[in-house]
Amino acid sequence: MTIEIDVVIPTLNAGPSLARTLASLRGDHDVALTVTVCDGGSHDDGVAIARHAGATVVTTQAGRGRQLATGAAVGSAPWLLFLHADTMLTPGWTKAAARFVSEPANAARAGYFRLRLDSPDPRARRVERLVAWRCSTLGLPYGDQGLLMARAFYRRLGGFHPLPLMEDVELVRRIGRRNLVALDADAVTSARRYERDGWLLRPMRNLGCLALFFAGVPAPAIRRLYGP
Repeated sequence: MTIEIDVVIPTLNAGPSLARTLASLRGDHDVALTVTVCDGGSHDDGVAIARHAGATVVTTQAGRGRQLATGAAVGSAPWLLFLHADTMLTPGWTKAAARFVSEPANAARAGYFRLRLDSPDPRARRVERLVAWRCSTLGLPYGDQGLLMARAFYRRLGGFHPLPLMEDVELVRRIGRRNLVALDADAVTSARRYERDGWLLRPMRNLGCLALFFAGVPAPAIRRLYGP
């Protein structure tokens, strides 16, 4: 039986990485993919790249939560995969996804991939270990690890809220730690922010944003701290 998955990718001037992300999405005879790119008003060639790759393109006001919710509403496949525009899935991801989907209990769970950063710097491996700990201990995978779930489950949760930041954390908290499943495949994500901001400062800034969100600080205020 072929598994149908709608892949939803929010974009905002993501042209340099989007082509690689789309190229990494390779279905097989067991998985049929439909890709929706929801753009927040890009001024680069990202929209053209998406259309050239065969993706459906929709536009909405910028803000990742709003874009993800808009993109999810476009398709009709029974499964949804939310993916960032600078995240590539490694070969074999469709098999991991198919195993997850084939388990009936996972109709009310969400799967996420292992984070890998596209940098040879040894400090990248340290960040990856920290993320693995965060996921296993705190049950907090982020959006750059992808999120796979049944459309019906997504709707029962109420979908993404229109937040400019922390939309992934907010949804994951509603999913619940016990309903999160680590998938046996990698999500290779851009290390650009770590290389730009520093391998120590960037994780500290991320942790600060998380703490502020848990403390109830509005997402727009946290967005200013997070940076570009």
